[in-house]
Amino acid sequence: MPEILGGALPASAAAHDLSMLGLFLQADPIVKGVILLLIGASVVCWAIIVDKVLRVLALRREVRRLELLAAERHWGDAAPGGLAATVLAAGGREEVDADESRGEYRARVERAMRAAVSAELRRIEPGLPFLATVGSAAPFVGLFGTVWGIMDSFTAIAQSNDTSLAVVAPGIAEALLATALGLAAAIPAVVAYNKLAVAIGRAAQRLRAAVGAISGACAREAAMRGREAAAG
Repeated sequence: MPEILGGALPASAAAHDLSMLGLFLQADPIVKGVILLLIGASVVCWAIIVDKVLRVLALRREVRRLELLAAERHWGDAAPGGLAATVLAAGGREEVDADESRGEYRARVERAMRAAVSAELRRIEPGLPFLATVGSAAPFVGLFGTVWGIMDSFTAIAQSNDTSLAVVAPGIAEALLATALGLAAAIPAVVAYNKLAVAIGRAAQRLRAAVGAISGACAREAAMRGREAAAG
């Protein structure tokens, strides 16, 4: 039997289950609520992370496809239903107006394709604010649970008139579990948010560049057709 401060552990302290499940079951109701909240937030965060990673990988494939189409000018080769096809279709719906200049036509086509790009990016972004919120708030929620648990531990000391570590240790362990879970929820959320935000931002830049190249090519082709029609 281990000893603390020169004496044997009291039977009540020795009976404490110091496993993760045991600490949760023996915790104060407020601490239990904090732990359940953090576990729920962590589960939601991981679901969002998996979903966004898959979406970003698909977005990167569509970006590469659109860049290839922009370089080779094979407008009809985009896979139906993908972002590249949606962007090209948005630009293709803008017919040439005989009364507008080449620059005006290009701006109109580019604006239509940028709107399609923005709509796709908006479909990817939901969930990212939740990751940012959990990443910033979860450590403080866990700290609240820890402070509350430590307050209970000191109350137990006052009530038992026993200052041995065996009296306060189980309560402190329960309280520190809340801080550990807060960090376990916050760290993946912060890392994932930063990675995903950077990946989406880079994809958006590449999409804007591809849209500019395509709109310029469309304007040049429209101008050539106009000159040929005028010459014919």
